[in-house]
Amino acid sequence: LRRSGIGAGAGLAASQLSLIRPAMAAEGAPTTDGKGKVEVKRTVCTHCSVGCAIDAVVENGVWTRHEPVFDSPINLGAHCAKGAAIREHGHGDHRLRYPMKLVNGKYTRLSWDVALTEITNQMKDIQKTSGPDSLFMVASSKSNNEQGYLLRKFMAFMGTNNCDHQARICHSTTVAGVANTWGYGAMTNSYNDMRNSKSAIYIGSNAAEAHPVSMLHMLAAKEAGCKMIVVDPRYTRTAAKADQYVRLRSGTDVAFLFGLCYHIFKNGWEDKAYIDDRVWGMNKVKDEVMTKWNPQNVEEVTGVPEAEMYQAAHTLAHNRPGTIVWCMGQTQHTIGNNMTRASCILQLALGNVGKEGGGANIFRGHDNVQGVTDLGPNPDSLPGYYGFADGMMGAKGTTVSRWIDAVLEKKENIAQANPVKGLFFWGHAPNSQTRGLDMKRAMDALDLLVVVDPYPTATAAMAAMQTEGTVNPNRAVYLLPASTQFECSGSVTASNRSLQWREKVIDPLFESLPDHVIMQAFADKLGFGDEMSKNHTMLTTKFAGKEWREPQIESILEEINKGLWTIGYTGQSPDRLKAHMRNMHLFDVRTLRARAGVDKETGYDMSGDYFGLPWPCWGNPDMK
Repeated sequence: LRRSGIGAGAGLAASQLSLIRPAMAAEGAPTTDGKGKVEVKRTVCTHCSVGCAIDAVVENGVWTRHEPVFDSPINLGAHCAKGAAIREHGHGDHRLRYPMKLVNGKYTRLSWDVALTEITNQMKDIQKTSGPDSLFMVASSKSNNEQGYLLRKFMAFMGTNNCDHQARICHSTTVAGVANTWGYGAMTNSYNDMRNSKSAIYIGSNAAEAHPVSMLHMLAAKEAGCKMIVVDPRYTRTAAKADQYVRLRSGTDVAFLFGLCYHIFKNGWEDKAYIDDRVWGMNKVKDEVMTKWNPQNVEEVTGVPEAEMYQAAHTLAHNRPGTIVWCMGQTQHTIGNNMTRASCILQLALGNVGKEGGGANIFRGHDNVQGVTDLGPNPDSLPGYYGFADGMMGAKGTTVSRWIDAVLEKKENIAQANPVKGLFFWGHAPNSQTRGLDMKRAMDALDLLVVVDPYPTATAAMAAMQTEGTVNPNRAVYLLPASTQFECSGSVTASNRSLQWREKVIDPLFESLPDHVIMQAFADKLGFGDEMSKNHTMLTTKFAGKEWREPQIESILEEINKGLWTIGYTGQSPDRLKAHMRNMHLFDVRTLRARAGVDKETGYDMSGDYFGLPWPCWGNPDMK
C-alpha cells in the first residue's frame, strides 16, 4: 500500500511537468449531454511491418479509443500489446511541440518562419562553399510511401545522392543476399500464405514478440498440421511453439543451413525436376556442401548434433511446401549476406520458391521500411531500384552506417569532394547504431544539425551534451516538430509487399507539420518548390496557425504509379487502395484474393484483386 501511494504521488507530480501536456479537445467539444461529432478513421499500426488495421474513434478532433479491424485479412481483429497502446502516439505526451534551436546549451523556441529561413540559408552556404555532397539526409522508415518518394526527389534537386534510411541497418544484408538469388530483396509470400505451409523453419526470428500477429497465421497452420522448427541461440517465446527447437551458436547459420542441405542431397530429397528447370549453379553448391559440411564439421561449428540436423532436414523434406522465416537474427552479422543467401539456397534445393505455402518470409521491422526501401531515399538507387544513368549525379551516396566517417575523415580519404558539414535526422534516431562516441564527435563537428521528428529523440540529447573543447563553435542545431503518421494520410507497404491506405485520424498536434509539408516548405525556400511538385495537385492548408503549401498525397502516389515499372508500383492507385480498405470483408484469409463484390463508393469491381495489390502489380488501375 505504501509503495502504491508513492507511485500515485509520483504520477501526479509528473503530470505537472511542462514536458507532458495532454491534447486538448477541439473547439465545440461535447458537453455533459454527450452530443458531439464522432468519426471512425481507418488506419494502420505503426509499430511493426505486419500491417494491422485499426479503426480509431475520434470525438470532436480527439482520438479517444480504437479497435482492431475484425474484417482485416491480416490481423483478423487481433492486437498485440504495442498495437493496443498505439493511441499514445496521437495524444501528445512527450511530443516536440514547436521549432527549437540550441542556444548556449539550451533549446529555445522559434517560429517556423525563422527556423526555415535560418536552416535554408545555412544549407545554401554549405552547398556553395563545400558542394552538395556536404549535406546528408538520414531519412525515415516511418514515413509513408509518398513522403519517402518526395524526400528522395528533394535530395535529387539538392544535387546529391547522400541520403539513406533504417533499412541499411536492418535488412541491407537481406537485400544483397536475396537479390543475388532471384533479383529483388523482398519477402516472396505473405503472412497469410503460411496457412498453406506444411513445414516452417524460423531462423533468427522471434516472431511471437517482434511480429506477434504474424504468429496467428502460423498457429492456424500448425492446427492444420504444419511442422514448425525454430532455430535460435536463445529459447524464445516463438521456440515455445515449435515442434523442434534447435539451439545453435550465434553466427553459424551458414554452416547450419548447409548442414541441412547435406542431408537433403545425401538422401536424394532435393527437388531434382525443379532444380533442372529453374535453378542455375546448384551443382556447385552441392559440391561445396558435400565436401565441407559433413555432420562432424557442422557439429564442430554450430554445436548442433547430427541427429538434430537429420531430424530437421527430414521434416522439411517430407512436409512440402515449406517456408523459411528470418529476421534480425540472421541479418545482424558481418556475414549477414551469406546467411540470407544460404537461406534462399535451402529453399531452392527443396523446390519451395514460387509456390503457395513456400518462399522466403523475411519479416521487416518498421511499418514502412519495405515501402521506403522500394520508393525512397537510398544512396545507391532511385525509386523503384532504378540505377543511375550517366550524368545523373552518378556517384553513390554515403550510407547511414558511414555518415560518421563522412564527417570525421580527412578530405583525401573520402570519395566525395568535401566532408559532410550539414546533417538531417528526419524521422530517425541514432540509438539503433553503434559507435556512439564517434557519433557524438561527428555531431559536434558539424556546421548544421537538424532533427525533424514528432519527438526530440536521442539526437537532441546527444547534440546538447557539452563536450569541452570539441564542439564546433559555429554549429547550429534545430529541432522541427513533424506529425505522426496518424496526422496525415498516405499509403504504407507491409512486409509482404501489400499496400494499405491510412486515413488521417487527427489534425497535427501543437505546431507540428506533416513531413511532405515541411519538405515543400524547404523546397520553396531553396527555390525549386514549383519544379519539385509540378506534377502534384497543390493544396493550401492551415497548420500551426498559418497557411502552408501542401502537395496532395494522392497526386504523389499517382506520379509513382506513372514511373515505377521496374517492380510494378503502377497499378496501386489511391482509389483502388482506398476501396480495398473499405471492403476488407471481401478478401479470403488464406489466399488474400477478393471474392465477387463492388465498392459502393466508386463502383469498382473488387473481384480477383489481391489484398493491398502487392507489388508487382503491373499495368494500370483500368487494366486491373
